[in-house]
Parts: sequence; structure tokens; C-alpha cells
Amino acid sequence: MPRSTVMERLGDSETVSFGKFSGLVLSALAATLFLTACEKSAGPVPARGPTEVAVVEIKTADVPLNTELPGRTSAYRIAEVRPQVGGIIARRLFVEGSEVKAGDPLYQIASELFVAEVNRAAAAVLRAEATLSAAVLKTNRYEDLIAKKTISQENYDDAQADLRAGKANVAVAKAEAEIAAINLQYSLIKAPISGRIGSSFVTDGALVEAEQEEVLAVICQLDPLYVDITQTSRELLTMKRQLATGQLEQTGMEGAAVHLMLEDGSEYTRPGRLQFSEVSVDQSTGAVTLRATVPNPDTVLLPGMFVRARLELGLQKSVVLAPQRAITYEYSGSAVAMVVGADNKVERRLIKTGRAVGDQWLILEGLQAGEKIIIDGLQKVRPMASVTTVAYQAPTKKEAH
Repeated sequence: MPRSTVMERLGDSETVSFGKFSGLVLSALAATLFLTACEKSAGPVPARGPTEVAVVEIKTADVPLNTELPGRTSAYRIAEVRPQVGGIIARRLFVEGSEVKAGDPLYQIASELFVAEVNRAAAAVLRAEATLSAAVLKTNRYEDLIAKKTISQENYDDAQADLRAGKANVAVAKAEAEIAAINLQYSLIKAPISGRIGSSFVTDGALVEAEQEEVLAVICQLDPLYVDITQTSRELLTMKRQLATGQLEQTGMEGAAVHLMLEDGSEYTRPGRLQFSEVSVDQSTGAVTLRATVPNPDTVLLPGMFVRARLELGLQKSVVLAPQRAITYEYSGSAVAMVVGADNKVERRLIKTGRAVGDQWLILEGLQAGEKIIIDGLQKVRPMASVTTVAYQAPTKKEAH
């Protein structure tokens, strides 16, 4: 191709490219001018005002001091059944593991010998009464004779002595008859208390003796039930110190309500009552024992179960409370609250919290009654920022859902 022709084509190409570039530049200039005109017509951008936050005012209240302590259940009453007379067990009259009432028959000891003893004692009473009757007649005759001086004084005195001996013999015979009757009654062994009876430690045909060491069975009264609660002596000293300084007001340990948490984590539905506390500290554990009684009509609780007991020890006066929603925690674990000062400036405040009281924290340090803390809008503010405040309104149940 000739050189002249090539140059002509290159010239045409450059002309086209320059034309396109010129069009783009003009378009950009036009867009810039349009935006500038819009900004001028819109006017200056207004500055942002103070952030609105919802606050609550810190208040004080009297709060019950509840504590949770370990405990163990024990039977209200325990009776070890033993024989009061000796003999052969003829029959067992109860079902092992069943409920028995006081006076229910438990064992029958072979009673033939006891029946014979009763009969013999009754015969001895008749014999003594017959002897006494003869002594009475003799004494009556001697009284007439002694008046007529027909018998000696010695004979009359002997008759009087025989009369008194006859009366004594009758009394002894009657007492022996009562003993024989009681032994016959004791041959039927009865339940001394109401409760649940365990397994029998003897069988039919076993030989038993009066006042033996081996028990026949054990009965436990399970309704109500005792709960023995342990409190460390350190906790007791702390409570007494708070009472002395007025931080804690005694509400009366005696009769305080006790709520139990069972081993599976569930709460026992029937509250008990505190009965008393020991007057000495256990030297091996350093703990004081508190005893409560708990109703147990359904026998849900059994002796020996471990429980957690929650009880009210006193009333903490004028403590500072703050909503849990208003308290945040740093990575270090420190509790923080945002406080709005009198100049509506936000202040970051490190605080120290105690135990939870419902949906609030008990404040130990860092906040005082009358101060306002932010509960809603925490994510929108920073320390020293200016804010406007409104009173916090708790959501209703419908709004919460």
C-alpha cells in the first residue's frame, strides 16, 4: 500500500478518537455543573442535635436478703420396733414398705404361755381374796370376844395381822394379774407411731427376747419431714455484723419460709418453715445447723436426700437498685453504666454489682439514689456526648411479644 494512503487513514482515525474524547469531557462538565446547581439550590446541610435517650432514676428500696444453703432431709420421727416380751414370732402382720398407723399390729408372738399366765394370776387373785374373806370373819368374831374378855389380847392382835396380810396378798395377786395381762398384750407387737415401715429383719418362727438389741423393723414418719440446713460460721458472723451496723434488719429466723430445690434442679412446691438453729458450731465442719420442717403428704421427699434450701435471713434497708438492662460489661468483666449528669452530658461510670433482685442488680458501689442512667439508646451515645432525656416506659406484654 502506498505511504500516502496509510497516512491519510491514520489521520482519519485520530480525528475520530479525538472527537469521542471531546464528547466525554463535555458530558462530565455538564454533570458537574448540574450537581453544583442542585447543591446551591438545596442550601446548607443542618447540624445534628443531641441524641434522645430513655433514662430511669436510681432509687433505693428495702430488699429481703435471701440465701441458698445446702441441706439434707431426715425423718420427722423414727421408731425402732423391738419386742417387750420374749417368745416365738408366729406371724408378721404388715406389708413391708407400706404406711402404718400408730397401734396397727405388726407381729404376733405365740401367746399360749401368756394366756396361761393370765389364768394363773386370776386364780391367785381368787385365792388371795378367799383368804382375806376368812381373815375378815375371824377378826369380826374376835372383836366381840375381846370385848367380853374371853380371848387374850395376843389372839386378837394375831387376827388383825392376818387381816392386813390378807389385804396385801390380794393387792399383790391383782398386780401380778395386771402384769400377766400386759405381757399378753405385748405378745401382739404394735406400731408405736404412724409412718412408713421398712423391711422386716425377722421372719416367722424367729425367737425374740425382751429388750433385745436387734430391731424387728423401723418406722419413719415422713409427713412432715425435717430438713437440716448448714450455714458456715463465716456467713453467720457476716449477718451478725450487718445486723449490728444496721445494714440488715432481722425479720425473725424462727418461722421463716424455706423453699427447697431438689437434686434434679426442680423446685419443691410446698414451702417449709424454719424451726431453730443450733447454739454451737460443729468443730469438724465449722458450720451451724438450721432445722426446718417441710410438709410431705405425697412422700416426694425421702430421708437422706440432698437439697438446696432458699430462706430469708433478714431485710436489707435502703439499698441501691438499677435495671439489669442498663448495665453493660466490658471484656475485663467490669460493670459499666452510662449516667446523664445535670448538664445532660453522658458520663461513663464503673460500678460494682451484687446479687440479682428480680430484673434489677443490687448496686454496691458507683451509683447513688437520684442519678439518672440510660436504659434505652446506649448504642447511640458516647461519653461526654450531649443528650436529651425522656422517662423510660417499660413495654407492655403485647409489645414485648
